Amino acid sequence: MPSFNLRLLPMDKSARIDRITAQGELGRRIREMGLVPGMDIKVIGKAPLRDPVALRIGGSTISLRNSEADYVEVRAV
Repeated sequence: MPSFNLRLLPMDKSARIDRITAQGELGRRIREMGLVPGMDIKVIGKAPLRDPVALRIGGSTISLRNSEADYVEVRAV
């Protein structure tokens, strides 16, 4: 199955991070939040205007803006 942008992952669906395309400071910040290739994530909430999005990764919940999610490519599991 091809990878797609994290922004397109529907609520309550799981996916595996395929790659992070951000470079520099933004790429480092995304990786420091635990978003690294091979990790499983699940969308557990979206704000009323769909930004930001709440993600479950491991035992943690993180919030990610859509502008940041654009740099995360995932594959459905």
